[in-house]
Amino acid sequence: MTTSETDIFNTSGTAVPLSDAEIRHIVESVFNNEDADFGFTEVIFTDEPTIVEINKEHLNRDYITDIITFSYHENDEPVEGSLFCCAQRILEQASEFNSDPKVECARVVIHGLLHLCGYADDTAESKERMTNRENFHLTLLKYL
Repeated sequence: MTTSETDIFNTSGTAVPLSDAEIRHIVESVFNNEDADFGFTEVIFTDEPTIVEINKEHLNRDYITDIITFSYHENDEPVEGSLFCCAQRILEQASEFNSDPKVECARVVIHGLLHLCGYADDTAESKERMTNRENFHLTLLKYL
């Protein structure tokens, strides 16, 4: 079983529907079931203005998104990265998709972790593959 260090921060001013323990469990489960060597991960819940600023500064995009993932590792190094999650957007998406906020939050965190594992979502085919992996992990974790 892979053990990673995970720091969790909530600077959003919005209550996150998952506890720190639940988030750490998700991180460990994804890492173990993706069969990769993982190191340090941080999960930061932020507000809409901050996620827009990060999106502008680092990706040249001027809009709100649910998550931005930064990977810090190179080829053979343990996987490390930061997940910037927009707490408000996650709750809005849960409402839009008629989904349980815990499930939507878990999905977004899993999505970011899969990016750290090397999954992409820039084509219809890669997006479908990533969604299938998200559903696999959500089912394994008993969110679906």
